[in-house]
Amino acid sequence: MKKKVHSRVVKQAAFDSLRQRGVTIEDIAKIVYEMQSPYKPDLEMKTCVDSVEAVLEKREVQHALLVAVELDVLAEKHQLSEPLQSIVENDESLFGCDETLALGSVFGYGSIAVTTFGHLDKVKSGIIGQLDTKVDAHVHTFLDDMICSIAASASSRLAHRLRDQEEAEMDQKSEHAG
Repeated sequence: MKKKVHSRVVKQAAFDSLRQRGVTIEDIAKIVYEMQSPYKPDLEMKTCVDSVEAVLEKREVQHALLVAVELDVLAEKHQLSEPLQSIVENDESLFGCDETLALGSVFGYGSIAVTTFGHLDKVKSGIIGQLDTKVDAHVHTFLDDMICSIAASASSRLAHRLRDQEEAEMDQKSEHAG
């Protein structure tokens, strides 16, 4: 009989994997803030943290994150077969599987998330740039793209919620005016 893994175990493992790789929720929230504050000058960091945490509640994101980190760790330990070992270890520019895994998680958050993912993957904001820069034996070929995905999804989620909030406020004002 196959053993089922409880969702709390998966969620905790996903959060632990971020922490073990030196990434905090706040690191990701800073990117979300950077993306959304031009549109909402009074945006608070707590709102960005809440949005990141909401994205990380999705099982699909947790699964993709666990796979991403596991592949990076296996590459660090030189436990992948060649030529995959060299491709992942060197983060070859034409590999694309790292972006493909991360991009799959973004689709649930609409076109804004998809375009934001592309932007973040290109500019390497905040912790993404730190992960992408190879300065030690750590491999982050998959993780940097997953952080792009989480930040893009949280940013899109927040953009949609802020727009809904603005529309509700406008509706309320027009009801009081009429």
